[in-house]
Amino acid sequence: MTEMTARSLLIKITCGAEAAERANQAWTVAAMGLTAGASVSVWLTGEAVWFAVPGRQPSLDLPYATPVAELIESVRLGGSITVCTQCAARRDLVVQDLVESASIQGAASFVEAALAENVQALVY
Repeated sequence: MTEMTARSLLIKITCGAEAAERANQAWTVAAMGLTAGASVSVWLTGEAVWFAVPGRQPSLDLPYATPVAELIESVRLGGSITVCTQCAARRDLVVQDLVESASIQGAASFVEAALAENVQALVY
């Protein structure tokens, strides 16, 4: 019997409240990835960076959806959250502005993570 190698899930979220269903779907998939035992890394670009800023997180308020704040907290505790360097700079954000354990990294780091072995990358 062949042992399966655990896969990692890399999710890039490119939208915020302006595309609430898409953003919520991304956070839901990230949280379900953790539940399934995957290593999960969420990368935030554009308006999605606000999901990593306490007090500025969009509340998506979608019927039948888990509140996004709960999904973000699940990912923060069980996976990782990274904010795009340029996107943070354009919004005058520094790592101290972000939720605990979040980081700021650039495109080269995203590409490196996406090209790693056994990684499934999804973009929302």
